[in-house]
Amino acid sequence: MWITPEEVVLKNALKLWVTDKSNGYFQLQHRRGHGDTGGKITGLLVGALDTVLDSNARAAPFRIVLHVPGSQVSWVIASGAAIEEVQKHWRWLDQNILPYMAVFENKDDAASFVLGKVKGLIAEEVLGGPAAGEDDPARFREDLARFEQRFGLPQREKLVSHHSCCCWKGHVPRQGSLYLTTNHIAFYSFLLGKEVKLLVPWAEVTRLERVSVGLLTDVIRVHTRRKQREFSMFLEVDEVMKVMCQLADIALRRLLDSGGLTLDQSLQESTNITKRVLEEQALRQYVLSLFGLPRAERVQEVMSCSVWTPHARCHTPGTVYTTDGYLCFSSREEGQCTLIIPLAEILSIEKAESTSALPNPVIISVRCKRAFQLIELLNRDLLVENVRGRLRELHWEQNLKRGHDQRKKSTISATPYYTFCYDTVQSDEEDNSILISDKALRHTVLTDALVSTFPVSQSDSKRTISNTEQVRERLWDDHFTEFGRGVHMFRTDKIRMLVTLGIPDSLRGELWLHFSDASSSLAAHPHYYADLLEKCRGETSIATEEIERDLHRSLPEHPAFQNDTGISALRRVLTAYAYRNPAIGYCQSMNILASVMLLYTKEEEAFWLLVTVCERMLPDYFNRRVIGAQVDQSVFEELVRERLPELSALVPDLAPLASASLTWFLTLFVSVLPFRSALCVLDCFFYNGIRSIFQIGLAVLDASAGELSSCSDDGHALMILTGFLEQVRHEEESHDCPEDTGASQHLHITTLITDAFEKFGSVTVKHLEMLRCRHRVQVLQAHEDTTKDNALRLVTPDVSLSQENLSELYDLFKTEHFISLYWGDGVCSSSGVSPAMGVCPERYFVDRAQFKSLFELLTPWICGTHTDTVAQRTFTLLDQDGDNLLNFSQFVQMLDVLYCEELNEKIRLLYRLHIPPALSENAEDSSPLSPLLSSTRPLYVNLPNGESKSYEEQLRQMLQDLSKGKDKDEEKPLPHMNQREFIQFCKTLYSMFQGEPCEAELFQAIGMVTSLVLQIGEAGNHTEDASRDSDAHWSVSFEQILASLLTEQVLVNFLERPVDLSAKIASAKARQYQERAGLLMIQHATRS
Repeated sequence: MWITPEEVVLKNALKLWVTDKSNGYFQLQHRRGHGDTGGKITGLLVGALDTVLDSNARAAPFRIVLHVPGSQVSWVIASGAAIEEVQKHWRWLDQNILPYMAVFENKDDAASFVLGKVKGLIAEEVLGGPAAGEDDPARFREDLARFEQRFGLPQREKLVSHHSCCCWKGHVPRQGSLYLTTNHIAFYSFLLGKEVKLLVPWAEVTRLERVSVGLLTDVIRVHTRRKQREFSMFLEVDEVMKVMCQLADIALRRLLDSGGLTLDQSLQESTNITKRVLEEQALRQYVLSLFGLPRAERVQEVMSCSVWTPHARCHTPGTVYTTDGYLCFSSREEGQCTLIIPLAEILSIEKAESTSALPNPVIISVRCKRAFQLIELLNRDLLVENVRGRLRELHWEQNLKRGHDQRKKSTISATPYYTFCYDTVQSDEEDNSILISDKALRHTVLTDALVSTFPVSQSDSKRTISNTEQVRERLWDDHFTEFGRGVHMFRTDKIRMLVTLGIPDSLRGELWLHFSDASSSLAAHPHYYADLLEKCRGETSIATEEIERDLHRSLPEHPAFQNDTGISALRRVLTAYAYRNPAIGYCQSMNILASVMLLYTKEEEAFWLLVTVCERMLPDYFNRRVIGAQVDQSVFEELVRERLPELSALVPDLAPLASASLTWFLTLFVSVLPFRSALCVLDCFFYNGIRSIFQIGLAVLDASAGELSSCSDDGHALMILTGFLEQVRHEEESHDCPEDTGASQHLHITTLITDAFEKFGSVTVKHLEMLRCRHRVQVLQAHEDTTKDNALRLVTPDVSLSQENLSELYDLFKTEHFISLYWGDGVCSSSGVSPAMGVCPERYFVDRAQFKSLFELLTPWICGTHTDTVAQRTFTLLDQDGDNLLNFSQFVQMLDVLYCEELNEKIRLLYRLHIPPALSENAEDSSPLSPLLSSTRPLYVNLPNGESKSYEEQLRQMLQDLSKGKDKDEEKPLPHMNQREFIQFCKTLYSMFQGEPCEAELFQAIGMVTSLVLQIGEAGNHTEDASRDSDAHWSVSFEQILASLLTEQVLVNFLERPVDLSAKIASAKARQYQERAGLLMIQHATRS
């Protein structure tokens, strides 16, 4: 290929290159030692030198050099792995460049002419090639060419990045190249004549981690189910680790059952994934998590700037992020100062006059008559113009919607359809069934928080607001005056301290809505909740049944949910959300969170708070397998090792402690802390997101470390944690329980939260997102192991194969499924399985082409060119439902017959392959019978005692024996086989015998059997009317064919010959990738 011209000194002391051709300007050279078959020391040393130095020539043993006569410098302009490739470029130079070189009087001009032509050729190839979107297209093009030449994978195997590194085998490092693709980790090394190739699918990677090995501190360890590999000596180890985690995460989301995890649309097609796309995706995920934005938001602009902060009376430096619907700011130190401004709140964005004190200022005005000042924006014009454009689109959409709503109101009656009042009437004849009646979802929506009607305790209704509560309210009022009130208030250390002290009940609902930005969703969808209740009225589903069962388990000690008012409101909120998001529906713990929200917000506000928590703040928690919560549980375990090393040293197995945290994350401590204390945790969660739950969880373990380090077993540890959390008290709870003798041992919730922020405030969103990406791989692979165990458990009772062979066959079957997703059309994705099937262990399916590949690799019946036909018929036979897909159970049951069943069952399967539906009417025509297969020859069988007995007598006895066995086994009789089908049956048998050591004896035996069966068929046909077509009524039964085959011992020995399935599987694993890759490459080339 043409390469970016690189200067070289032609006369070098090492003489690493040998010139094969030359003319006045160009030289064709090969690498010294290349092609030596005797392992000469020169070739070994040169290859080792190339590997260690990581030179470009290592991948290309041939090159073309431009050499201007009289110059000491030359340029490499082309290289190639094969001589044919370089000779093609040589001929092009000879025909298109060399004739014009004599025109130039100045040799430097001639060199510039050639170099310009080569660069132009490279630019043309880059524009139309896969390297067009890369940061360094020319270098990426060269890396891609080396990768394709070394591994020979289809073009759909998208290369993402290339790195030079060492791969360790024991204590021996091997210098080479690491290629990260969308589906694999690939490593190549050539050292002292030994070539090493590693190809590890991301689907097999179970864990990625950075470790220290000896003196090496930056080693990336890749774990698979069978072994682990270590890579080191990276120039940018952080970048490599980040890319590897992202690629593994994306691949597993695409390939495995992610339990409802969503994958960004731009990453659905693996060929679109580039290093730049991964960087953009990582930034987007960080921004969404940092500010708690909707998952659909896309990052538009990212710029450094400073924001005027009134509390500090100065400009705070940081970064401004703009998305489709928000303008956000974060200080350089995460959490010091944060600002979230929905575009719907912005009235205008203007450029102010730039001065030395205020360079490039921008003024943003919002609806509450406040303004924000940004300075030091390098691309101020671009930011202002783009934000103005999005504001115009937003205002146009709002005006259009407003006009639609006004027209809708004019067509309905003046009396509102919904009555906003409390639902306090309870019927004695209320139906207690799980069906949701119209009464349960009647159009009565609460317009006040439940706590205003149902206080937590009787003392709350009688007691005036305490002095502490008044002080808190006054502090918040002062804060609103200085920092603003609403979503766009400044979030600083001061507001964090106020949240730590606890939000007053009178402000709790409002601040939850603002901190979470649920108020923006509420304002943008004014009639959404009411319309949703109308749509789901009377609807029943699995979700509504689960909701009905859990309604009375939601804060049962609170008076609001001992009354039909609270229960009905909770039912409406949960049912509306299940209808809104059927992918989630309803998940346990949603009822607990929704009930707390209803206490402090109106019903519609509680609904939007629940939407925000489930879809923005905890986006992957409430799905079929609660994957998000399990990932955070695994992240929490690693954080314990990082932040609490003394505890992790004393308690080596942290799994029980981490398992206890699953409830903490799912219910946000509501189910494990006293109610008032849990409210303070929720305050922190809505303000600071999931990071606060990690911090509080670490603080709980830190405070309990002394007792945990001396616990005797897992149950004891859980009792310690449960007892500790029960002792955490809020000041109001202490007043409510004065008779508690252990009050002096209580830990104040404010103290716990303060310790959490002070000791573990360095747990940042960026760090959490990095850990989540890495641990998601482990969680998904753990679920994959469970899926495999379930599939094997399902099929084990029906087959006689060993568990080891079943496990290996499952891996082969899954790999075949994945290969189609890697490089094929991906038509067999398990996501295409009907939802009606529910959660089924049969996750993977193969189509006809994939089954044919597996059949040829594993079948003991090698039929030469006829194997393809047998595979096609076998697939048709197994595909009973006609969906053109086979699952693992069907596949392995077929192999069980071939390898483990008795001879009768093997012949039965062979028989069924040659009758409908396996053999269709338009199958290939039968070939003419051989003269050896005459139907008129008398046939005899020689018995061991020397007697000669006719085949008819022998068959009569066998058929009687078979009929006795048939009476015992009430299997449905097989239809008879006609003459055309029988000849196809014989053809398959003939193809199975080719190349066998006893081929002649087998051919003779099958000839005898065929002649006998033809006689039997004709004998049966003689009973028919002579005027009928004989071919149309010629038929034989399975029992007749079986009995005929049993008369030939050589056939019996051949069909009963044991075949080592383990050896077949080992051979299939070695051949599967390359054979399928080669076949798919041919198919793609044919299509193009």
